[in-house]
Amino acid sequence: MVKVLYLHGFASSPESTKVLSVRELLAPEGIELEAPDLNVPSFERLDFEAMVQVAVRGAVGTSAIAGSSLGALVALAAVQRGVHLPLVLIAPALGIADRWLPELPPGDPIEVEHYAFGRKLPIHRAFFEQMSRLEVDRRPPPVPVTIVMGRRDESVPFERVERVWKAWGAPGRFIEIEDGDHRLTGAIGTIAEQIRAAASSDIVRKIP
Repeated sequence: MVKVLYLHGFASSPESTKVLSVRELLAPEGIELEAPDLNVPSFERLDFEAMVQVAVRGAVGTSAIAGSSLGALVALAAVQRGVHLPLVLIAPALGIADRWLPELPPGDPIEVEHYAFGRKLPIHRAFFEQMSRLEVDRRPPPVPVTIVMGRRDESVPFERVERVWKAWGAPGRFIEIEDGDHRLTGAIGTIAEQIRAAASSDIVRKIP
């Protein structure tokens, strides 16, 4: 059994539609998708550093890392800390550090829609302040990387992600889904295919 670490996005969960759909496609091929809960230490007190620690621990014994949206930033932070595994970044939240704060309503905590629970939940303002200072996407990852990005992404501007990718000059692939939005539910087959390819890579794996 080959294991792949899957890092879900903001206000999501290990039981998201995308995780379940990709897992269903890969399971018959002997690829197990391990998706830890990144709402740590809780959604209300969400902390990026705690998320990265979960990812680093979860990467032990896996063959690749897939990260969706915010999970892609967590994946980048993990490989920068020595987790030497190929990456598949799905609708990655690249190049948007300046967008985390401006549209927030006043107050603390802030209520946002949590997609896994289907309702608004409070989250402390400090998380968004933390994300606005994040620089994990400034330098190219030290591993092969594949990006799957929808041209019609309504949450993360396609042009920003493309700009970061070109600045990296990293080995790998940039796969554009012409009619894809941020959820990319219509591109599950493509996502599964890229995870499958990453998991079969012969990259030397060094887990701290």
